[in-house]
Parts: sequence; C-alpha cells; structure tokens
Amino acid sequence: MTEEKKVKQQENVGVLVRIMGKDISGEKKIYTGLTKIKGISWAISSAICYKLNLDKNENILSLSKDDLIRIEELLKGDAIPKHLKNRRNDLEDGQDKHITGVNLDMKKEFDIKRLRKIKSYRGNRHSLKLPVRGQRTRSHFRGKGRAVGVKKPKVGKKS
Repeated sequence: MTEEKKVKQQENVGVLVRIMGKDISGEKKIYTGLTKIKGISWAISSAICYKLNLDKNENILSLSKDDLIRIEELLKGDAIPKHLKNRRNDLEDGQDKHITGVNLDMKKEFDIKRLRKIKSYRGNRHSLKLPVRGQRTRSHFRGKGRAVGVKKPKVGKKS
C-alpha cells in the first residue's frame, strides 16, 4: 500500500493549479499555497480556509474545481472581513475592496502617481526616491542602486 502512495505522489509531482491567474504547485498545502497569490496574506488564507471549511493541511491538488471556483468567488465578493481587506474606503467609490494580482500593482502605482501629482509630502519623497514613512536617511538609508562608500579626495603632486 505504501508503494501505491509513492507512485501516486510521483504522478502528481510538477502539477500546477491555477487560482486567480497564478500557477501554484499542487504539492503545497492549501494554507501555504494561497499565500503565493499576490495580495493574499497568511491571515486571509486562514480566513478562506475557515469560511469554506477547507482543511489547511491538505494539498492544493486535492481541491475540486468547485472548490477553486468558490475560492475565487470568495475573494471577489464581500465575504472577507473588513479588517483583512487591503483597500479600505477606496478613493474612487468609497467601498472596502480586496484586490489581488496585477490589479494590486496597478492600484499601488496609480496611488503613487496621484500623490506625486498633488505634490504631497509622500509624493515628493517617492519622486526623490527617499524613504516615505519617516525612516532616517543619514546613517541607515541606502537608495536603490547607489554605491556605498566614501570618496577619497584627489591628492595633487608635490612640487
């Protein structure tokens, strides 16, 4: 019987399951695999498993097509608690939303562009590629791609 399980596991190696436009390895547990989708944290993954009565420790491959559809509908709907949503009181329509995948990147980019356009403090910090949330810049901040080190002054020839 253990040989049958080994053969079955070898068949499932490399199988991918597509959820919300993201390919997830079928070997991963449901709880872990859902976090591979951009915008889904551990807390939301746990809430999904709780709402849909899914066992966190089962492999994603064991999910039926119906379960996958239910997961996507749950993420698109309003069943997630308000405190877990990543877009509360949205500027466009004032609703609480949970955004995942590419849409999350686009919304973040548009928010930064809006901050730059209205020339807010945060927008200016983004424009200058400096830390936005109050971190120090003198001793610990290093910008992206900047060389670290001290320039030595050039010493001229003595005559």
